[in-house]
Formats: sequence, structure tokens, C-alpha cells
Amino acid sequence: MSANSLAELLLDAPIIAAVKNDDGLRQALDSHSAAIFLLYGTVCSVGSLAEQVRARGKQAFVHIDLVDGLACRDVAVDFIRQHTPADGIISTRQNIIRRGRECGLTTIQRFFVHDSLALENILRQPNDADFIDILPGTIPKTLRRLSQSVRRPLIASGLLSDKEDILNALGAGAIAVSATTPALWFL
Repeated sequence: MSANSLAELLLDAPIIAAVKNDDGLRQALDSHSAAIFLLYGTVCSVGSLAEQVRARGKQAFVHIDLVDGLACRDVAVDFIRQHTPADGIISTRQNIIRRGRECGLTTIQRFFVHDSLALENILRQPNDADFIDILPGTIPKTLRRLSQSVRRPLIASGLLSDKEDILNALGAGAIAVSATTPALWFL
């Protein structure tokens, strides 16, 4: 799936299920989410996890930094591309994002905005990712500033606990939100 196709998909279903375990995945597969962020797995299980997501007609995104047994090297991206049906990858690392784009995967670079220095680094850093994922997602003023500056679609993640948080993030310029709270996947 191309980045443009994902952006269009998220316009209709802007809540992404972010799953941390098998129970969460089971719930996410039945949810309204059109995309699922796989925030767990091992080198032995990640292919099967992505297959389950794709079998339900949903897009699968593997947070490559969190897959046990994979190093944060280019070869890890090659492994995901060659041995899983994942549509894309998530990473905090620029080299992983760059390799993901080279391999034709949709890429999502995750940033933790914990202070003004982190924010400035995002604004200064050249970015090759198709999407930018900002954590925490409950910072509308910062999301608004970034959405006007980074020129990439934003996804807001982390600390979203209710419909108001989701609406605030979307209203501030995020095109989608990623949540680990199953109740939010059914809104």
C-alpha cells in the first residue's frame, strides 16, 4: 500500500489499533480500525502476526524497534519485507526509515516530544518517512505547530484515553491517532 493510499484510508478510519500482546491483537482484529500497529512480537512470530492482520483486510505496520530478535540495522527491514506481509514499518531510527522507503514499505517515524529540544530536533531534522508519529498524542498545540511545519501527515499516539483526546488531536492537525486502549478502537 502506498503512503497516499494509507492517508486516504485513515481519512475514513482515523483510529489505529496499537497492540502490545495477543489479547490486544484479537480485539483489534474485530475493531473498526483499518490499520494495526504491531508493537510486539519476535523474529519467529512477526510474520504470523502480520498475516493475521492482513487476513482481516487491515493494514499491518510493524514497529521494528520492538520486535525481539531484530537489530536496528538495514537487514532487519529486509527481513520484514521478504518474510512478512507487512504494509509498512514504524521506527524511531532514521536509517531504518530510509531503508524501509528503499524497500517500498510505507514508513512511519516515531518521535517522543518530551521537551522543547526534542521538538526543535524534529523541526530541524530532514525526514524521509511517509508519516510522522508524535508521542504523546495529547499535545494539540504542539501537534498544530508540527502539522504546519513538517510537511508529512501526522499520527498522534500515546496517552489518548477518551474520545475528547482523539478529537483534540485530529482537530490539531493529526490525520489519525494510534491508541492501545481497546475501547477507543470501536469509536
